[in-house]
Amino acid sequence: MSYFQSRRSAIVARKGAVATSQPLAAVAGLQIIKDGGNAVDAAVATAAVLNVVEPMSTGIGGDMFALIWDKNERKVMALNGSGRQAAAANVNDVQKAGFDSIPNNLEGSQFAVSVPGTVHGWETALNTYGRMSLKEVLKPAIDYALKGYAVSEVIAHNWGSIETLTKLNYRPSGQELLPGKFGGPPEYGEVVTLPELGRTLQIIAEGGSEAFYKGEIAKKTAAFIQSEGGWLTETDFANHHSDWDEAISTNYRGVDIWECPPNGQGIAALIALNLAEGFEIASMDAQSADRYHFLIESMRQGYADAFQYVADPRVAEVPIGPLLSKDYANRRRAHISDLSTNPNVSYGDPMGGADTVYLTAVDEEGTACSLINSLFNGFGTGLVVPTLGMALQNRGSLFSFDPTHPNYLEGNKRPFQTIIPAMATREDEMWLSFGVMGGFMQPQGHLQVASNMIDYSMDSQQALDAPRFKVEVESSQDVLVEEDLSSDTVNELKKRGHAVRVVSGYDRGTFGGGQVISRNPETGVLTAGSEPRKDGAAVGW
Repeated sequence: MSYFQSRRSAIVARKGAVATSQPLAAVAGLQIIKDGGNAVDAAVATAAVLNVVEPMSTGIGGDMFALIWDKNERKVMALNGSGRQAAAANVNDVQKAGFDSIPNNLEGSQFAVSVPGTVHGWETALNTYGRMSLKEVLKPAIDYALKGYAVSEVIAHNWGSIETLTKLNYRPSGQELLPGKFGGPPEYGEVVTLPELGRTLQIIAEGGSEAFYKGEIAKKTAAFIQSEGGWLTETDFANHHSDWDEAISTNYRGVDIWECPPNGQGIAALIALNLAEGFEIASMDAQSADRYHFLIESMRQGYADAFQYVADPRVAEVPIGPLLSKDYANRRRAHISDLSTNPNVSYGDPMGGADTVYLTAVDEEGTACSLINSLFNGFGTGLVVPTLGMALQNRGSLFSFDPTHPNYLEGNKRPFQTIIPAMATREDEMWLSFGVMGGFMQPQGHLQVASNMIDYSMDSQQALDAPRFKVEVESSQDVLVEEDLSSDTVNELKKRGHAVRVVSGYDRGTFGGGQVISRNPETGVLTAGSEPRKDGAAVGW
């Protein structure tokens, strides 16, 4: 059996661990634990710092989801911190403006902005499970925004991309997020501040979510969107709230894998795991064509179902139970061939017969928080609210214009969401708090990381270092693989009909950014790993 050779060791600790895509944010979260906070406090502090040090990926203008292990109830709790589309949203307005779908940047992007759910989600998590106030956990982010930080190489590269510059230069307020010394993106190693964002975070720290949804921030944001021809109003902000949901799960070879329910796409990972369970994955080489083939085919079917059925379950019917049944998986698995790919996968009948950040934190007492926070694409819509330094998400671009589809655009409805945290439990004990950010890569990352750790007993870092595949579900059935994969495996996949493309360099970021913390319930030892394709850092105490 050949494993990919990890270049990093996992971090081992007992009192607490944090893993995320940027070292400054990870250290800020760990300091919160050292100062008496728990994993939930650390997670929110980490997410807030990421808004400052990795602002193209996440922020208060976006959404968040979290899974929290309640150590007292011994239960995984799901927090939906995503926003709804404006009450006035409708397809006709978009079509009258000349678009046949909601654009996600530049002209028409005002229709893609749904109410940002992040701030209320942070506050809800803290109020229910945290020990610290929002004011306390926002302090590190405010300090970095106002006093400055040095920009890392990967973030400088992303900040300077053509797509980013086009978005931020499209409107004058975009300059608030171009803090480089020449009025553009910062260079690697440059020290920058984000004063407008810092002051906005100060307002939230002092006034909580009320200040965001019912104060000056909501007023300025709504006025800006309406000046652009969009729908959001102050009332839409005032009516926003987060929701606690029942987490959904499936059992994969004795391990319960947990996801947030729809409107998120986590169910795609669970469907794929149900399908993969029917193949003897552990008997295959970890980097073999056989294993890649079966996981790719399982993922394709998982996505076919997710794109058909995932929507806001408070507005549309989503058949979660039937989709996750083992009988349904058995019926769907019959369509997977050993020797050839099926490039035209359709969704089944269960009733019949961009950019994101992910972080995880676990503390000494066993509380765990798996949290994901996102603007969707880089800097979201590119709409930056003047004087607030806040980029607004473009989640609304994922609505369907098909009136028969459950994800059809309607007012006060949450759109299909790509951001999904995950957890795994064994024998009613929290084992893994994990996730892989990156748009439609996320369920695919969950499938592969879970298989790495369950089928091959890899540790947290090995599971992240191992090469990944990505099915290009957005545009075609192409399969991307990393340059570390052997040419023999690549050639065999091509023989089976997979349209394989090898990816290298900075483009390897397309395979997402994962973080994993595992916990040994007998010793309390935490083993943390972080993404090698990013600036990721796992830190422990």
